[in-house]
Amino acid sequence: MLELNHHNIKQTRKVLVVYKDYNINQLVLPLNLEIKIQDNDIARHVNNLVESIPQKAFDKYYKETGCPAYHPRMMLKILLCAYSQSVFSGRKIEALLSDSIRMMWLSQGYSPSYRTINRFRSNKDMQELLCQCFVQFRSQLIKEKIIANEAIFIDGTKIEANANKFSFVWKKAVERYGRNLIENSRRIYDALVEQKIIPAMELEQEATINEDEMVAVVEKLDEAIDVMDKEIAVSDSVAERKQIRHKRKRPKQLRKILRDNIARKQKYDKQLDIMENRNSYSKTDPDATFMRMKDDYMKNGQLKPGYNVQIATEGQYALAYDLFPNPTDTRTLKPFLDAIETSYFTLPKYIVADAGYGSEENYVDIIENRQLTPLITYGMYLKEKEKRYKKDALKTANWDYESKGDYYTCPNGKRLIFVYNAQRKDKNGFVRNFKVYECEDCCNCPYRSQCCKAKEGNNRKISINVKWEQQKEYIRTQLSDKKTGKIYKRRKIDVEPVFGFLKANLHFNRFTVRGKIKTKIEIGLALMAVNLRKYMQRIAAV
Repeated sequence: MLELNHHNIKQTRKVLVVYKDYNINQLVLPLNLEIKIQDNDIARHVNNLVESIPQKAFDKYYKETGCPAYHPRMMLKILLCAYSQSVFSGRKIEALLSDSIRMMWLSQGYSPSYRTINRFRSNKDMQELLCQCFVQFRSQLIKEKIIANEAIFIDGTKIEANANKFSFVWKKAVERYGRNLIENSRRIYDALVEQKIIPAMELEQEATINEDEMVAVVEKLDEAIDVMDKEIAVSDSVAERKQIRHKRKRPKQLRKILRDNIARKQKYDKQLDIMENRNSYSKTDPDATFMRMKDDYMKNGQLKPGYNVQIATEGQYALAYDLFPNPTDTRTLKPFLDAIETSYFTLPKYIVADAGYGSEENYVDIIENRQLTPLITYGMYLKEKEKRYKKDALKTANWDYESKGDYYTCPNGKRLIFVYNAQRKDKNGFVRNFKVYECEDCCNCPYRSQCCKAKEGNNRKISINVKWEQQKEYIRTQLSDKKTGKIYKRRKIDVEPVFGFLKANLHFNRFTVRGKIKTKIEIGLALMAVNLRKYMQRIAAV
């Protein structure tokens, strides 16, 4: 009985497993792919943006002869959609056209090859299309009241170029090699004249020699060597021929050296022309400049070839962009603002940027030339606000100034009297005016070792840029104002996240193309992809 009442009696149950209908061999009629695309999908935003571009912008792509090309609207759509999915390779975009429903819908079944995709992406007319994309996108943001069009926030970042990190050319090295080459050629010329191998020539400069003069020296050497060759040919004496050959040996060696110097001089001149105002360039991408990157995996300050990307944002959307080969942001502000006014939109009232853009030239350009308000700090802005800086008596900014007598008073109670006016011109030709003041007596001063670097017997001199000091006071006033100060505080949360989205979310850390034109197009595609992804997220959150 105990065995019958036991609970471990096993019962068998038949379990019925049910799946959704799946038959890969069954004929299925093709459906409209648009049904598969959600209302807030990135593909729909890409389609709406490109369709809003006026037809006039695509007229340059029209061809009257040859095989009909793919529609430029379709090509632009698939590029923007691919970049929004972090796909930058032409071959991968081609594969995506066969795998992605989004890409199939945007291309409407067409499958352009990777060569066609790369040619379209590298076309110089592509830049105008991208400008139209940014213009139309900004108009949409203003229409939907997402941005107020009150200010633009400017910042830059460095992105590594598609170039070899070790194929570099440095300007200082090229200039040094060029000087040594000229000095060597001049010594050869002097030796040839001294040995009476060639006659003396009229040179443009007494202590040097140029390329044309080097060519003329080679021609004179050719004539001298030809004369020796003829003497050897007509001579019947073995000893005389041997003597002439020995005499000819040195001129032939010097001729070879001069020809090599001429070729090297042409090479150096070409390299300097490529660099222009830059300090370096890469041989694999001559438009790229070697600059320090924040993401230095070597941890030793290694320079890598890259480009300086400048963007103007509002509401964390990139509204305009440009590409520069120089690593410093100070020199990029004026040309970037010019590019915005020319290709994108009219500048708003406030121009906001960090201290990297603060300079007298930039302030003059924005305030006086453009009649706008710069909310841009300068290098010592935060330092001057520190209590330690304000209490430092040796800082010239803390010295008392008497406007009536036009003099400063140092910590020792001595006057620094105005002496003369001075000017300084930078590499770009911008002239800054200074007023130079000199202390009346620095002898036996207890602060001399800390205050004055002049030699014993000379007094301390200070140079005051009056206009710069006025500009600094203007910036301090603007940033201390409640309204403008609030606008400036938005800078970090407005422009910095765009670079974060670009590098961290989109994984765009290195260019895939070479040359300034192509890289500018590619960064434009990437920035617009960031804009569309952010806009899609905003619509989804509403």
